[in-house]
Amino acid sequence: MFLIVDDMREYMIYCDESLSKGTYYSHFYGGVLVGSKDFYRVNTALEEMKAQLNLFGEIKWTKVTAPYLEKYKRMMDVFFGFVKEKKLKMRVMFQETSQIVPNHGTALQYHLLYYQFIKHAFGLAYHKNNPSRPTKIKLFFDEIPDTQSQNDDFKAHLNYLQELSLFHNAKIVLRPWDIAEIDSHKHPIQQCMDIVLGAMAFHMNKMHLPASEGGPGTPGRKTQAKEELFQHILTLIKDANGDAGFDIYENTQPETGRGRWRVPYRHWKFVPAEFREKKA
Repeated sequence: MFLIVDDMREYMIYCDESLSKGTYYSHFYGGVLVGSKDFYRVNTALEEMKAQLNLFGEIKWTKVTAPYLEKYKRMMDVFFGFVKEKKLKMRVMFQETSQIVPNHGTALQYHLLYYQFIKHAFGLAYHKNNPSRPTKIKLFFDEIPDTQSQNDDFKAHLNYLQELSLFHNAKIVLRPWDIAEIDSHKHPIQQCMDIVLGAMAFHMNKMHLPASEGGPGTPGRKTQAKEELFQHILTLIKDANGDAGFDIYENTQPETGRGRWRVPYRHWKFVPAEFREKKA
């Protein structure tokens, strides 16, 4: 997967999603961008930390427990260290549950949201002023959960992005064979993204709070551990972005094409056209 490309720059984007339907927020889509020249260093550091911590299996949000809390914190320290260095860039897109368009089927919703996410979340068209050479984009998905025919259509739509004027002028190249499914067990960058996505979906849907009347009054140890890990991640995000007031519920500023590219970590609250029109 690590390639040396002589005639063009190359970026790889790992993609994942979490919690299709939450009480308050849904459709959490995440992406982590890494340049091919930085991939080996980042991947090796994450693999070595996993080994040092005896985390030989796949790390993921669902595995966070009190006994593993400190290990997961250390993994996040390494991951966000690279985010702060801008060797990694992470983006999270989500929707308010009340704004989910009900007439879109699961497959169509998945395809439409990922298309918007790849098109806008990273500000790819602004990766360099007056680019002099092409930049290749490679997309990696944990799993595309549809039929082969639907998946082929999905990849074709993503491939069309390079024909859009903004992408074309920026010399973005996204070829069909550069859109692939991967085994997340083999990719620590993907695994770290899963933890961050899970943490956001968890906290934003208030899963850390005691249940309402009639339920348990105090969250269990696993829930407490997950909330503590979320708070640790939030501190790392604020440090990486240099933004003590980072708001997980709103679009990360500056909300411009170049701002979307430059900021190390950003959130995007996706509002469907139907609701943007109502708001206007």
